[in-house]
Amino acid sequence: MTSLPWLDQKHLWFPDPNEALDDPDGLLAIGGDLSTERLILAYQSGIFPWFSDDQPILWWSPDPRCVLFPPEIHIARSLRRTLNSQYFTITADQAFTRVIRLCAQTRAEGTWITKDMMASYSHLHRQGIAHSIEAWNPAGELVGGMYGVALGRCFFGESMFSLETNASRVLMVHLARQLEIWEYAIMDCQVESGHLLRMGARTIPRRRFLSILRKAVSARPGHDQWDMTWRWPGPERPVERP
Repeated sequence: MTSLPWLDQKHLWFPDPNEALDDPDGLLAIGGDLSTERLILAYQSGIFPWFSDDQPILWWSPDPRCVLFPPEIHIARSLRRTLNSQYFTITADQAFTRVIRLCAQTRAEGTWITKDMMASYSHLHRQGIAHSIEAWNPAGELVGGMYGVALGRCFFGESMFSLETNASRVLMVHLARQLEIWEYAIMDCQVESGHLLRMGARTIPRRRFLSILRKAVSARPGHDQWDMTWRWPGPERPVERP
């Protein structure tokens, strides 16, 4: 780890993601800060922060990268029954602070969502860059959530939680459908997990991810509104272009 670049808070830069370590996979740099400018540059470059309270800021760009192409969201038969029941109400940007706190509090293995991380992403949210997706049960209780960053036509998922069965899966389906309608190229899932793979995510080489990212982050999004409520089945998916 000592051979990795140490980032100076006074200089806004990152090394080439392809210089990241193989072990641990994707570790690229140490230090710097969590300023809005640095976080935006990180996401635009295919890099994200991931560290604990007792560590300096660690920056990562793993290879391969876990991603979800919005049209490829997988809806299992049991999940479709839950969607059709309309048990959950799904919203966006209604409870960002509660979502990020619950993402931190509900992880049994501990969390990298430190107080500094919460403050930095809350600032991104106030600037319209970070967003939350919420799942509410019929009693009006927040039972699932996700937060992430939207730049251009890319959504970078950071963390999610679920307090009721299928809550996080339902909100992922709604989010993926909306991203497809908005013609987003990709949802970055960072690191693979069984849950994500079952939802249709897959791993791709870092070089391909970076190639997709370069075009998508510079594309102008076809919308400016995240504050909404999603209903199933919602609007039809756009017709595929030839």
